[in-house]
Amino acid sequence: MMETQFVVDHLTLTGELFLPDTMDPPLVVGSHGLEGSRHSAKQQVLSRLLPENGMAFFRFDHRGCGDSQGNFVTDTSLAKRTKDFVAAVGHVLKRELTCRSIGLFGSSMGGAICINAWQALEKTGVNLCGGVLCAAPVKSRTIHNIPTRRTDARPALPLAFFKNNLLFDLTGQAAALHHVLLFHGDADKVVPVSNAHIIYDSMKAPKECIIQQGGDHRMSSLAHQAQFEARALAWYNKIFARALS
Repeated sequence: MMETQFVVDHLTLTGELFLPDTMDPPLVVGSHGLEGSRHSAKQQVLSRLLPENGMAFFRFDHRGCGDSQGNFVTDTSLAKRTKDFVAAVGHVLKRELTCRSIGLFGSSMGGAICINAWQALEKTGVNLCGGVLCAAPVKSRTIHNIPTRRTDARPALPLAFFKNNLLFDLTGQAAALHHVLLFHGDADKVVPVSNAHIIYDSMKAPKECIIQQGGDHRMSSLAHQAQFEARALAWYNKIFARALS
């Protein structure tokens, strides 16, 4: 593991690069959920699983989260996190430790960030091969249980915070996606499973959508976690094999 930092809008963000024992591996970059960090459970799985199978993985804390600089309340928005994500990809590629074939990973809000960043990344000239999204919202107005209450990490959030910073409909942006695998639980009480159906119908083939029966937002079922691990690995192997052949 290699800890590294990069600067976006005068804020220093912290990330970790996990490399396999191969030269010029393909790269997957992850984006965590709204109040998560780079240490989220799925990203910890990928930081082990992908390097073991010849792929690099980069995870980082968005501004205002984890070990990165910034204030969660004033520095969190769809646009700013998208900027973080595009900068993270560029930062890793500048180190020339991987090839330019890129896969994306996003969970919950991180999935929305991947959708929003897709076309911007294509314009940078990277070989965007596809990705895996878990419980991603495509229409923010569908989200239930908006986290307004105070936590140990931040003060209470007014509804204006969400209206001003996190109000979006990414259906149009989802039309640019291709080679994407979706996971979503049909009992998700935070981001309704209808979001997965909208994304799937919008994006280009090849594509796949796995609806986990009884699955919640956090994918807390051990069986669902095992399914995620096996199917996500197979999907990344597939999209990179196509790109590198």
